[in-house]
Amino acid sequence: MPRTVNHPTDKLRTMHIRQYEEADRSAVLALAPRLTEGVAPWRPPSGVLAAVTGWVADALHHAGEPDRFVFVAEDGGDIAGFVSGEQRAHWSGDRELYVGELVVSPQHEGRGVGRALMDAVTDHARQQGLVTITLDTGAANTNARTFYSHLGFAEEDVKLTKTLS
Repeated sequence: MPRTVNHPTDKLRTMHIRQYEEADRSAVLALAPRLTEGVAPWRPPSGVLAAVTGWVADALHHAGEPDRFVFVAEDGGDIAGFVSGEQRAHWSGDRELYVGELVVSPQHEGRGVGRALMDAVTDHARQQGLVTITLDTGAANTNARTFYSHLGFAEEDVKLTKTLS
């Protein structure tokens, strides 16, 4: 699973994609607030932050279990990003790999970290014999939607919400 990616703009630096280790915990948790970006404005910010922090903590707690994964991107000794998820059953009965969280640190954006992490997810899914990867992102998170579209993801379901006044 370890993967090495050379930066296209800096041939001297190398990014490593590897399994999460307990020593990465604080650096990964520090990235969790980025998951609040692009959330609908009517959602309470404190509740959103508590939820995303809980999701990441849960992913780290279960990292290494047979159907779960957490990969980190390490660049020059720093955690540049992480991705986590699990195998799930789709309502149709198909098994799929679900990506729960993908976060890239602000200072590493635009350097191929997200793509490298998602390439590792794709490799992992293939090794597990899966043919589908799914994920959710907010409708307002246009950057993420564009990123995933460039990776070949297509929108499958749409969640509708009505706020009551």
